[in-house]
Amino acid sequence: MSDLFVDNIKHQSSQGSGTITIGASGETINVVGTLQNNGSAVGGANTPAFFARLSASQNVTNNASVKAQCNTEILDTDNCYDNVTNYRFTPNVAGKYFVFGQIGMNTNTNNSVQLAIVGIKKNGTTVQYNQFDFRTNYAGQQNMVMTHGIVDMDGTTDYLELFGEIYVVAGSTYQFGGSASNNSTSFGAYKIIE
Repeated sequence: MSDLFVDNIKHQSSQGSGTITIGASGETINVVGTLQNNGSAVGGANTPAFFARLSASQNVTNNASVKAQCNTEILDTDNCYDNVTNYRFTPNVAGKYFVFGQIGMNTNTNNSVQLAIVGIKKNGTTVQYNQFDFRTNYAGQQNMVMTHGIVDMDGTTDYLELFGEIYVVAGSTYQFGGSASNNSTSFGAYKIIE
């Protein structure tokens, strides 16, 4: 093996256009250092990123929008998710984020759920939501509702939270399902590389 020391590599005929091929099909090209495109770094990381889940069932009120208290962090690359007090994601880098959430909505009575809604709020305003409407044929006691989308964040004060609403005709217990071993109620986001 030998080293090649040069300052510039240019196409032999066009100098400024054309294709320069390094390596052959099936080979691995190892770049040490920062790969750049005209002075700007190429690639990037999908961070900040987080994923959290609800560790145990959370009692909620019927016919009310309730914040899901996803208190177990599975991933939090930049310490931007508060899993203790506010249950919110406040990324410290501006950009577009892919956000997702799901809530397992439980009652104690079969054929009782009229409407189940999950929403992601940015600074207190719903920016993404999904719902299952069972008002003509009531659903069973366990329903999984999920939503996802892309949200612009300013990297300083913008924050995201996961909310759910359940509307039932009968029953005494209303819960967001939670467990230490599954993600029935979970919330996450990551920065999109632009």
